[in-house]
Amino acid sequence: MRFEFATATRILFGPGTLQDVGPLAAEMGKRAFVLTGSSTERASPLLKQLAKHKIESVTFQVPSEPTVTLAQEAAAKARQASSDMVIAIGGGSPIDVGKVVAALITNSGELNEYLEVVGDAKPLKIPSAPYIAIPTTAGTGAEVTKNAVLAVPEHKVKVSMRSPLLLPRMAIVDPVLTHLLPPALTASTGLDALTQLIEAYVSNKANPLTDAICRDGLVRVARSLLRAYENGGDANAREDMSLASLFSGLALANAGLGAVHGLAAALGATIPASHGVICGRLLPFVLEANIRALKTRQCDSPVLTRFDEIAHLLTGIPAARAANAVRWTYRLCSDLNIQPLGDFRLMEQDISVVAAKAVKSSSMKGNPIELQEEELIKILKNAASKDI
Repeated sequence: MRFEFATATRILFGPGTLQDVGPLAAEMGKRAFVLTGSSTERASPLLKQLAKHKIESVTFQVPSEPTVTLAQEAAAKARQASSDMVIAIGGGSPIDVGKVVAALITNSGELNEYLEVVGDAKPLKIPSAPYIAIPTTAGTGAEVTKNAVLAVPEHKVKVSMRSPLLLPRMAIVDPVLTHLLPPALTASTGLDALTQLIEAYVSNKANPLTDAICRDGLVRVARSLLRAYENGGDANAREDMSLASLFSGLALANAGLGAVHGLAAALGATIPASHGVICGRLLPFVLEANIRALKTRQCDSPVLTRFDEIAHLLTGIPAARAANAVRWTYRLCSDLNIQPLGDFRLMEQDISVVAAKAVKSSSMKGNPIELQEEELIKILKNAASKDI
């Protein structure tokens, strides 16, 4: 057995840990480039801490899922400000842009030189500037992953900048920051975490360390996602979801993902739905397709047992089998009011194009069985319909 496990240099988890940022940042630099989500107001406690510890700061907003153009603009402003450290506070979007900025502060050249698919995919050679990632949602786990996902609208595709050197110097996960998340965002980000845990657990790159993390994370999502959705002030549920999100990032960074994310990468640049909604809507149909394909083409695959284990972890029923996991995810998406993708203008003529792009996605390499293009088309048609 041989595997590697890479993550942020240091992870600080727990309620109130945001208060530790000031002194920790003071050890890393004097001029911080601070990325926020659509609201800079949520970053005000952080900015006050930086000022208290005599750290200059320049802020930059990432109001939605980031594009290559926006990331280039952020990096240019950070260089112009002579920033010597980067801090991102928000969801996966500002955190991913922060990775790009930290890398381009120390590495020469333009962003396109380092991008996969649309660029040269050059490897980074110099460690990134010190970077602190502070998630305010519970879903992406981006604070501990080694890639940054950016949209390229003109090509209708999402691409990655990928390198172990993108891993943050520090991840600070404070569940209190998620208490004010609205129900819809709680649902979509939580479904992203659930999907990442499931896909990493059945990935052909899974290892004993990611397995343990996934099992624990799945139990936490099963007992707490709906609770957090229905009552945002439920501190125990919020803590569970923050930890599950962190675990999902650790798992995907080291075990990879699968067909849900392969399809989501193509869909995210095609329809105006959030990544988490896309993942949640696809998840039951991809589970169903994977189980069917394994039983048909690889009936002796040990991964089938893993789908049974997932059913047990999600339902709490020892005798649960793979089909129960499919039904459980169907019901959860219904309870969380996840809309069909057709409501986001996924058209019949888009489906074959999306399926063809998804086949080439790097996430597909982790799927437990190779799904054929016609199987992907069926998944997309089901996810677009109103029947769930």
